[in-house]
Amino acid sequence: MIKITLPDGSIKNVEHGTSAMDIAIGISEGLARNVLSASVNEEVWDANRPITTDSSLTLHTWNDKEGKMSFWHSSAHIMAEALEALYPGVKLGIGPAIDNGFYYDVDLGDRVLSSDDLPKIEKKMKELASQKMSFRRRNISKKEAIDYFTEKGDEYKIELLQDLEDGNITFYTQGNFTDLCKGPHIPSTGRIKAIKLLNIAGAYWRGDENRKQLTRIYGVSFPKQKELTNYLEMLEEAKKRDHRKIGKEMELFTFSKKVGQGLPLWLPKGAQLREKLENFLKKAQTQAGYLPVVTPHIGNKDLYVCSGHYEKYGEDSFQPIKTPNEGEEFFLKPMNCPHHCEIYKSKQYSYRDLPVRFAEFGTVYRYEQSGELHGLTRVRGFTQDDAHLFVRPDQVKQEFINVINLVLYVFKALSFETFKAQISLREPDNKAKYIGSDENWEKAEEAIVEAAEEKGLETVIEYGEAAFYGPKLDFMVKDALGREWQLGTIQVDYSLPERFELEYTAADNQKKRPVMIHRAPFGSMERFVAVLIEHCAGNFPLWLTPDQFIILPISEKYHDYAEKVSQFLKNYDICGPIDYRAETTGRKIRDAEVSKTPYIIILGEKEKNEELVTIRKHGGEDLGSMSVDEFKDLIKIEIDNLITFNN
Repeated sequence: MIKITLPDGSIKNVEHGTSAMDIAIGISEGLARNVLSASVNEEVWDANRPITTDSSLTLHTWNDKEGKMSFWHSSAHIMAEALEALYPGVKLGIGPAIDNGFYYDVDLGDRVLSSDDLPKIEKKMKELASQKMSFRRRNISKKEAIDYFTEKGDEYKIELLQDLEDGNITFYTQGNFTDLCKGPHIPSTGRIKAIKLLNIAGAYWRGDENRKQLTRIYGVSFPKQKELTNYLEMLEEAKKRDHRKIGKEMELFTFSKKVGQGLPLWLPKGAQLREKLENFLKKAQTQAGYLPVVTPHIGNKDLYVCSGHYEKYGEDSFQPIKTPNEGEEFFLKPMNCPHHCEIYKSKQYSYRDLPVRFAEFGTVYRYEQSGELHGLTRVRGFTQDDAHLFVRPDQVKQEFINVINLVLYVFKALSFETFKAQISLREPDNKAKYIGSDENWEKAEEAIVEAAEEKGLETVIEYGEAAFYGPKLDFMVKDALGREWQLGTIQVDYSLPERFELEYTAADNQKKRPVMIHRAPFGSMERFVAVLIEHCAGNFPLWLTPDQFIILPISEKYHDYAEKVSQFLKNYDICGPIDYRAETTGRKIRDAEVSKTPYIIILGEKEKNEELVTIRKHGGEDLGSMSVDEFKDLIKIEIDNLITFNN
């Protein structure tokens, strides 16, 4: 007999070899019908896999992330089976689950797939799923695995096998299809009731631009057709909210091939939007005791060797900048923190001076693969709302809580109302990926957990998501469509102060190391603006909108009055353009609606003679006529409703 501990602390004594599914059946037949996978001692397993030792057990359904990942991973295998049936000789790369569905990278030889082929593949997948095949796992030796894929002529799987240790290799089979796979998978293909293949893209094998480009097929699947229908409706709404589409319509940003991929150009309205966001945060930071600093866009290689960034991110950096001095190299900075360490080191501090809080909107550079670039959400040059706090050990928790308060203020001001806090920790079994002592990691992790508890945050723990120098608290925000984004991060770091030999003079006159807290409420300006655009569909809060109004004189003879109204509003920091174009008023209104301008001011004979403005709100609401002063008050009240930061 073995003991199984359930999440509520209860213990079940079961026979050696009992599976999670057996236990689910013992609890409830209804539960068993919904179980997709299970965590055994915090490792996700197939629900039908025998358990042979005393273990903790958590059952996963469609409502759990682990359940969805197993469901979509299994769907990728069904797609691969369908492709083998429809396109004999196809070679398979990798086919993982992703945040919203799955994909498989395949080599079709000389054949080229188009979107017209997707319905045929979908149909075959549905046919295979309906056969209710079970997923069977078996261990296999490395030699047998290599022999199997050699016979199939699949060099991609053979290459993957080279990186695996003999004794840790598993195959999964469903129906007539077998794949190299770690798992886990759902109990049966019959659980998959609705399938939709979404699009086709190119993907370099193993992300290497020098390797062959494979065909990547994306799809999504659900246990019920209604869920697929709802998802496709959400995708349609997401297309309307796409920040690339809205950004173009609102003239916020653009890209240029001559400037380079992944390097956004901010147009005047976009620059105004960024400036307002920066000023909003700078005001709160000033109230919270932050000091502004500015650092260069490049740094000597030695700086990043010292910080550890060169070792961890050297391959993701742009090529080094070599100078005429032999052996001298500079890099476009991948992070602001090493520069801030050097600023701290430029002055002597006592324990009374701490905490010291440096803040900078600093632009950093990463050489992301071209296939991974996407609008503003994945770029090669981006600006972080970065700050680094140098604190005494006894100040860590309170300063961490203060930063949480700042992040929550940002979310509230911008109507991000649904979020959870992810406590990102080290991989317990792979500590070589990280720098710093176990003792310091444990202290940092403890401070984060206690601060999150004290603030009453809804938290989840994710192992393996920590920064290489310390654990962190990441804020996972849901937008208006229910999509989850990582916005805002706070990190505790004992390692960089050691590497840079940072010090302060303690009360006993001894030199001691400060602790470093990294934080970025926005994360990056580019990604934050992209998420904000899609969250509010470009209808920004009035205080943030680049153009709060547009004036439409109905003919040229009202231009003088339009300029008088514009100047009056500018005196109160209420800004917007005058549309002087010789277009019809109807056309001008349509264009103003597309550009999401909050207020349209229409001026004609009556307005000029009576010194009035006629106001139309974005979306079509007619506010009628009022004095310019009344309109000014209406705007100021709405802008002044912005909450103020109270640390």
